[in-house]
Amino acid sequence: MKVQLIRNATININVNNKNILVDPMLGSKGVLGPFPWTDDTRANPLTELPFTEAELNALIHKTDAVLLTHLHPDHWDPTAQTLLPKDMLIYCQNEDIEPIKTLGFHNVIGITDSTIFEGIHIHRTVAIHGEGEIGHLMGNASGFVLIHNQEIVYLMGDTIWCKEVKQAIDHYQPTGIVINGGAAKFGIGEHVTMNSTDIKTLLDYYPIKQVAIVHLEAISPLQENRNMLKAYFEEHNLSSRVIIPNDADIFTV
Repeated sequence: MKVQLIRNATININVNNKNILVDPMLGSKGVLGPFPWTDDTRANPLTELPFTEAELNALIHKTDAVLLTHLHPDHWDPTAQTLLPKDMLIYCQNEDIEPIKTLGFHNVIGITDSTIFEGIHIHRTVAIHGEGEIGHLMGNASGFVLIHNQEIVYLMGDTIWCKEVKQAIDHYQPTGIVINGGAAKFGIGEHVTMNSTDIKTLLDYYPIKQVAIVHLEAISPLQENRNMLKAYFEEHNLSSRVIIPNDADIFTV
């Protein structure tokens, strides 16, 4: 499947000639302000979108559906809520249906286990967005597996390495994986997205050719940047198995 990283966890996936926009954070640099549960006072997002306004409008115009893993503002921000047409088809976890509908969107479908969109099978997976108190504060999140013909792409969502991720890999045997990395960490508890050690554990466990790592450098809780990850995987002789795209890069998973 062809993927374009937009920024953070926001990606556009082209599959079966359909464009699926995942976790849109479309606001300007700094518009979200500081995040809670951290002493970091930097305003989020930390980076601008890699597009002009015209290019952003074109992206929205060509979007056939939106896929939301959860409703944290770095995955579903007020700008996206304003710019996306209210009749946009939106897939989400069931608990997020009503909050999305409250914003005026009226074509919202919750995925309990799976659904089919234009010949694309979409399966929901469990994402563990941290453990203990910080996991409770983060709330529920999902991942999704997209299946079309022989392509099986696992969008892990905001999760750490856990038995639920291992079970999803065992069950679906993905041909491509998109990892939300960055080792996001707040002032409470441990990391809440995959860190470099988690990713190495995944690569050691599952003999996939390559994974793509996104969710980097755009928000203040992130502890690991692109250069750190490149150095880590080079040190462990895993560079050939990771794609670490820059914003606006197009790649295949």
